[in-house]
Amino acid sequence: MKKAYALLLVSLILAAFNAGFAQENEKKPDSGYVFSVIKQLPATSVKNQNRSSTCWGYSAISFLESELLRKGKDTFNLSEMYCVRNAYSDKALMYVRFNGKHNFGPGGAAHDVTSVLKKYGMVPEEVYTGNTIGEPNPVHGELDAVLLADLDAVLKNPNRKLTPVWHQGFNGLLDAYLGKTPDKFIYKAKEYNPKSFSDMLGLNPDDYVELSSYSHHPFYSKFIIEIPDNWEMGEVYNLPVDELIEVIDNSINEGYTVVWGADISEKGFSWKNGVAVVPDKNATEITGMESAKWTKMSDSEKDKLLFKFDKPNPEKKITQEMRQVEFDNYQTTDDHGMHLTGMARDQNGTKYYLIKNSWGTEGSPYKGYFYASEPYARLKTMAIMVHKNAIPKEIRKKLGMNE
Repeated sequence: MKKAYALLLVSLILAAFNAGFAQENEKKPDSGYVFSVIKQLPATSVKNQNRSSTCWGYSAISFLESELLRKGKDTFNLSEMYCVRNAYSDKALMYVRFNGKHNFGPGGAAHDVTSVLKKYGMVPEEVYTGNTIGEPNPVHGELDAVLLADLDAVLKNPNRKLTPVWHQGFNGLLDAYLGKTPDKFIYKAKEYNPKSFSDMLGLNPDDYVELSSYSHHPFYSKFIIEIPDNWEMGEVYNLPVDELIEVIDNSINEGYTVVWGADISEKGFSWKNGVAVVPDKNATEITGMESAKWTKMSDSEKDKLLFKFDKPNPEKKITQEMRQVEFDNYQTTDDHGMHLTGMARDQNGTKYYLIKNSWGTEGSPYKGYFYASEPYARLKTMAIMVHKNAIPKEIRKKLGMNE
């Protein structure tokens, strides 16, 4: 009875949260776009990756936290930096194995988080913040430079063979900059280690799959997506774009959120306005990524690059061929990982996706969220991660997935 009452209370709280979110995120007509949320799934609070290229960790951790809410678990605040630290250690091994001819950097993919979950377990944020330098949010410029310089020194091989402790030394740098990972810890008066804590969470990393849509590989097969941040050489299922959108829509409608990997270095992406669209007009494209470049630009500089977000305007009709051309010509790049948590419509009834970002809440009209149009998702989605049960049965069958 107590459990049923508790679940009812949680449901009422989430319903109130969603109603409040929808009300807060409707803009008045005189401000341009007017959004009405039609489906909003529970998500934890917006975090801030700050001056670090760790969006992949923030988006996938947010996704797993929503998965725990979907499964009726408590609200958890899991450690992004635990994933970053373990992934960096594994990246170093790969970089040296490939004699420096493999990508090494702070970027990553959603499957890096599920890989860490499977290999190393998980810890809560309060146990491992990754903050040893006293900053309120991650600042990784020096860390990234030092780690790469260390590995390049190892590869120069001044001893004419690698020492057996090079990786131990590398992990020592990670310990200094991010902190040592815990062997055991206390959480809510109970002792855990990372694996037992992961077992308690009850998340199965094998339940989560990634999908994309590019015609240089056969549809309904798997391929290693050719983007630099895919250092782990992870495979994605390949679908026609119409079916990729069908998976996203079905996921949200069935109560599953989505990790959304997309390109945000576009003329139609505006963090200030909280909108991402594909305007049906020519304009200078923006190159770059993350929030740092935007915050350094003046309003007048942004106005020269962006079309006016004064109202919903016609958007391009996106085809499979357009997706492929932009990917092949590096016009679509692996910029940013985000968390897709719902759907909305503007005042004209046009569909948008509700996106939780990891840039904090400052400078955002929607408290750390923004709205991406369906054309934007069709053109600029690199890959998504979903629970396999969120994929419609007919599509699962085409992909050869076991029930």
